[in-house]
Amino acid sequence: MAMHTIPPKRKEIYKYEAPWPLYSMNWSVRPDKRFRLALGSFVEEYNNKVQIVSLDEETSEFSAKSQLPDLLATSGDYLRVWRAAEPETRLECVLNNNKNSDFCAPLTSFDWNEVDPNLIGTSSIDTTCTIWGLETGQLMGRVTNMVSGHVKTQLIAHDKEVYDIAFSRAGGGRDMFASVGADGSVRMFDLRHLEHSTIIYEDPQHTPLLRLAWNKQDPNYLATVAMDACEVIILDVRVPCTPVARLNNHRASVNGIAWAPHSSCHICTAGDDHQALIWDIQQMPRAIEDPILAYTAAEGEVNQIQWGATQPDWIAICYNKAAEILRV
Repeated sequence: MAMHTIPPKRKEIYKYEAPWPLYSMNWSVRPDKRFRLALGSFVEEYNNKVQIVSLDEETSEFSAKSQLPDLLATSGDYLRVWRAAEPETRLECVLNNNKNSDFCAPLTSFDWNEVDPNLIGTSSIDTTCTIWGLETGQLMGRVTNMVSGHVKTQLIAHDKEVYDIAFSRAGGGRDMFASVGADGSVRMFDLRHLEHSTIIYEDPQHTPLLRLAWNKQDPNYLATVAMDACEVIILDVRVPCTPVARLNNHRASVNGIAWAPHSSCHICTAGDDHQALIWDIQQMPRAIEDPILAYTAAEGEVNQIQWGATQPDWIAICYNKAAEILRV
């Protein structure tokens, strides 16, 4: 007679309650540390908070601790780089490109280059994008790495405020990036040829574009969303200015877009209608009528969505004070 222990069924949803309303969020990219996220607060004060949480899969509980010394970046007034470790997370450097003034132009977004982790791009309300170069140096007599940064290039990217920036995986994944802004355009740049840019799309009513995201597997495609819009626009850089698809099942403003890390034809969108929707776009240019999966966060508007690069079966969302990770 043999007895077999049946392993407990894994949960489909894990939830963490933060001490303050959440807005920003992202997964750790370390494959050896599953289910670790950084969460950023949204409070109407100068000092917002960042918390690093990890899920214990055995207890299904989150803990706000980090045992691994990793670098984390945040943006607000300036770009800050932190070292996340025990016993505490400490600030490594503040990157400020305007040292001659007591005032700063707030940053709206940033993107950390996946191919060259020494590059971070930021976007600002002062119409510029800045590409920073990071260096890690060894202090004499100590084992602690110090991080510093310098401006590799700064350019006027748009006619008005720039709201988002994202590096593309095209051309080796290091030199090409795109931005969106209050002038309603998507513009693409190449660090090797900054004397000109390419306009990928312009909103017909010049409505500000708030977010953009590149397809992780096919760099010809990117997605963007306009201010107060209920639809997500899919663009093909080979056919500028003409959307190849519109995803319009949301019933309120879209707040977040995230492409699947492992598939070129799946994208997730989230919005004020409490919904996170997953779409299959492989039938483009035929119309994409409905999402293939829908999740409703009954308690609040979904502010942010991220699809983990090392966890392709899981999506993270945040609403109100809650962060949830969902199996897809």
